[in-house]
Amino acid sequence: MAVLVKMPKVGLSDESAIIAKWHKKKGEKVKAGEVLFTIETDKSTFEVEAETDGVLLDIFFDEGEEVPVLKDVAVIGMPGEDISNIISPHEKTDSEFKKQEFQISEPQKETKVIDEETHKEVFIDTKEEKIIKISPRARNLAEKMGLDFRLATPTGPEGRIIERDILSLVEKGPVFTQPAREHYTKSELDLSIVDGTGIGGRITTSDLERLESQEKLADKELTAKFKEGIPSQLEYEEVRFTNIRRIIAKNMIHSLSTTAQLTINITFDATEILALREKIKANKDKYALENITLNDMILYAVSRTLLNYPELNAHLVDETMLLFKNVHLGVAVDTERGLMVPTIFNANLKSLNQISKEAKELADQCRKGSIKPDYLKNGTFTVTNLGTLDVEHFTPILNPPQTGILGVCAITYRPRLENGQYEFYPAMGLSLTFDHRAVDGAPAARFLKELKTNLENFSLLLTK
Repeated sequence: MAVLVKMPKVGLSDESAIIAKWHKKKGEKVKAGEVLFTIETDKSTFEVEAETDGVLLDIFFDEGEEVPVLKDVAVIGMPGEDISNIISPHEKTDSEFKKQEFQISEPQKETKVIDEETHKEVFIDTKEEKIIKISPRARNLAEKMGLDFRLATPTGPEGRIIERDILSLVEKGPVFTQPAREHYTKSELDLSIVDGTGIGGRITTSDLERLESQEKLADKELTAKFKEGIPSQLEYEEVRFTNIRRIIAKNMIHSLSTTAQLTINITFDATEILALREKIKANKDKYALENITLNDMILYAVSRTLLNYPELNAHLVDETMLLFKNVHLGVAVDTERGLMVPTIFNANLKSLNQISKEAKELADQCRKGSIKPDYLKNGTFTVTNLGTLDVEHFTPILNPPQTGILGVCAITYRPRLENGQYEFYPAMGLSLTFDHRAVDGAPAARFLKELKTNLENFSLLLTK
């Protein structure tokens, strides 16, 4: 019996993903566990495996197309199996909606004609009527993204604009706010000299009004000459955001604009964990221990300390707090494609050795692109470490709906007075960003203080 393959849901907030590559072609045999296709999300690339043996009977979406999560993307069945009763999403669209055609009046143009009386050539102003064909999916996507679909290059049948043409337009721009797009369709502005000041670089009505004013007052030739002169004076390479980078930027803006973020900092004496780290390195083979790092120790301490501060081990959804009974710890991982945050589930129930092993396995899977989507969601608190890059203080950005994220900083040596003598000790910095809507400053500070105590007395924490 034929089995439909769906676009997996990777994260809580993911609505769609892009099909980056099909590893199997229509008509090829597949086995359960084989990589079927690769998808791109705002975080990274993931390989989707076949869940059953059979033949790839049909593919509903091409490479480069953006597909909503849980949407059917292909069908696997037995050779020669009749799947005529299975309608692809594209066919559904065409059967439910006839292709939409829009008649657009182009700006006036001079046309040369012969005057009937004088029999001489004259020029008259005319308006050209242009029929633009566009699929409903493509038009809806263009409206959602704030794009002028007239700027898209159609690649569909009969010169029709389809969804992938709009996705291509996203890469090229420009992207408008809704009022600005309506304003632009009534104008003849040159968008090559305007920079969007709206969220995510969108062009706003103010940007267009400013451009109109500039076009009336400024000398375009001087502007063009200035642009042409830049490369001869300053060498540069123009690199536009990829779609993935653009989504990451959008998520960062969303985090900062929808939460009340505040960061507080503290340092602790790292003498004990440094000594323990050296002891573990010297005896890890004897006791079959993982290569436990300072970051692993901090993850362990955070997983135990958070249990006393439920508002930080929580999700804030609208005006409702979800307080979790166990700590599902997100660990930020740097990869070639961007930041990823896999989750160590029930970290508070795991030993230091278990946390160390799982953290390394998850990080390795993230960098290889083989991490399972289920491990990239449902974290309740995140730890991100820039200390290995010698960063002494920084401001981590929340990963909504989480209410807290801890930044781990580098070790610096500070003086302190002991028995009338100054001595230097290793001080390690911690930066806590929290959502002030959910957590007040005092409890957040108490969490940091208790975490500091636990790290400075790590051996005692291990005995609990």
